[in-house]
Amino acid sequence: MSETSEPTLWRDRLPWPGPDAHKHQRGRLGVVSGGMLNTGAARLAARAGLRVGAGLVRILCPPDAGPVIAGAVEAVMVSDFESPEALAALAASLDCVVIGPAAGLTEATAANLKALAGTGASLVVDADALTLFKGRAGELFGVLDGRDVITPHEGEFERLFPGLLAGGREAAAVEAARLIGALVVLKGRETLIAAPDGRLRINRNGSPWLATAGSGDVLAGLIGGLIAQKMDAFDAASAAVWMHADAGGRFGPGLTAEDLPGLIAAVLRDLR
Repeated sequence: MSETSEPTLWRDRLPWPGPDAHKHQRGRLGVVSGGMLNTGAARLAARAGLRVGAGLVRILCPPDAGPVIAGAVEAVMVSDFESPEALAALAASLDCVVIGPAAGLTEATAANLKALAGTGASLVVDADALTLFKGRAGELFGVLDGRDVITPHEGEFERLFPGLLAGGREAAAVEAARLIGALVVLKGRETLIAAPDGRLRINRNGSPWLATAGSGDVLAGLIGGLIAQKMDAFDAASAAVWMHADAGGRFGPGLTAEDLPGLIAAVLRDLR
């Protein structure tokens, strides 16, 4: 069953804070960064998660990236790690972790993902953490569950599910979610949000101005930020995709990914 994703479907489930809320009640989000020359994607995702309401956001990075990131963020915290085990220990207290944006196409990224899967945190898996598993997708699928989200564009989707798109995007997204037992956000002009139980939402407010480097990293952070606040993952992904597109349409020509997190406040105000 498919439906157009509209705010009426999920607006009442957005995690607005109560009068006695504090940062730990508002959710704890982690974002895994790449090395010192590849920190921008994680910073974009982290800022987006903070803007969408996560009370505490922490970038988890290799030691060489720590000084670079620490000098470029304010409210976002920074912790470094030297092994998958150390990463898992840092993530143990987090509600959701985003992994993939500029994380690196290396076995270290695969090991980090597998370590995170054992922490109890929900996962948003994007970019390098998807491409890395071309030809070995079963390794990725084996660590995912119904609280997790993968966010491929069509190229990444084809690497994980070769030939599936031949039957059409909607059927492919639904079948992929069923196969992996996790949510699939298939990005495109009309982004699709598919759940393992067969539900499908079609996002129709897409903006061409989002076709810019780093836009997907912001989306991953928005999804992660809402899931960290205990929003149902299907609704969180639906809301994040809609808000991301709405923000892009508001800005219009000249949009860069750096602009997007700052636009989310106005989107949230209008939704409330």
